[in-house]
Amino acid sequence: MMLSREELEQQETERLAPDAMKSRDTRGRRHPEGEHPYRTAYQRDRDRILHTTAFRRLENKTQVFIITEGDYYRTRLTHTLEVAQIGRTIARALRTNEDLTEAICLAHDLGHGPFGHSGEAALNALMQEHGGFDHNHQSLRIVETLERRYPDFPGLNRSWEVREGILKHETEYDRGMAYSFEPEKRGTLECQIVNAADEIAYSTADLDDGLRSGMITAGQLSQVALWQEVISEQGIDVGHSIAEMHRHWVIRKMVGREVTDLIKATDEVLQSHDVQSADDVRSLGFNAIAHSEAMQEKNRELKDFLYHNLYRHWRVMRMASKADRFLGQLFRLYVAEPLLLPQQVQDRLAVPEAGGNADENESVERVVCDYVAGMTDRYALQEYQKLFDPMERV
Repeated sequence: MMLSREELEQQETERLAPDAMKSRDTRGRRHPEGEHPYRTAYQRDRDRILHTTAFRRLENKTQVFIITEGDYYRTRLTHTLEVAQIGRTIARALRTNEDLTEAICLAHDLGHGPFGHSGEAALNALMQEHGGFDHNHQSLRIVETLERRYPDFPGLNRSWEVREGILKHETEYDRGMAYSFEPEKRGTLECQIVNAADEIAYSTADLDDGLRSGMITAGQLSQVALWQEVISEQGIDVGHSIAEMHRHWVIRKMVGREVTDLIKATDEVLQSHDVQSADDVRSLGFNAIAHSEAMQEKNRELKDFLYHNLYRHWRVMRMASKADRFLGQLFRLYVAEPLLLPQQVQDRLAVPEAGGNADENESVERVVCDYVAGMTDRYALQEYQKLFDPMERV
């Protein structure tokens, strides 16, 4: 027999922990909509992301290695799926809302531009005098404004909690600015789970990709405790290199250790502070989702290793330099000559010669930034060739 939405919401109340965010307690959407007969609010939020153009583009937006380096490295899409898998595992173990967790996971990187963090830095520099660029705000901009899927309102009309989770997404390298989403309070447990899952996913995946690329070697990891613990316990003999099968196995075990430690440490925090509701979580003066002190030290060691040996590697720096040049030249040309932009982009411009309406539309710089940020690595490179190579067909 089919379960109704009301029955699913009742199951959440009975099954989830008191501190979980329940679907029936959502603060709702910006634009009124009828409820779905057999899907909760957060299920609908999750499903809407999967059908967006921005989500599909993640397949060809890269993390560390730009698209020209090979087809086997993580992309924003594979990273997002790994974050969602880790996030759901943590949410289930802590009896929080898996659907809300997954919805935030799937949306957390929608706003990233091409060429990984190098592309974000380039866009932020280009937009310094026009409001800057931040991928969290761009993700929210996508779900609230830029995606056009419904005739009655712009964006995806997602719930308040998912939009809050997007803006309060933070890792060591990302700091959320929640402005209109109660910035003085912490995010829900589900939001905090996404932040932790993201860090676990990118640290272990970047290590895996770095080893696969040969930019770092197993021999260099002798001083990284988490790596050494795993290979020592299993008796793996690692010299300068490691077999592919062993590398997969070690990375998988590292993820498992990270997740297990996080679940246990968080459970202790929640019990010791007698957290009894989602509001209690948000009112704490710190994030309840956290690793033990011992694991935090090991993570610090791993991140420092990756920073010095992978993210600052000369080949990665070359990729960053290329990204900066490509995006800078594209951005400046589009701003100077907006008639080079596709017509649907020109329609948003506050430029009379581009056919826009200055009273209703946005600045040239912001519209161009939206357009460039939406590009995949491959499309950005193709545009660069079309616009700067005289022998390339346009």
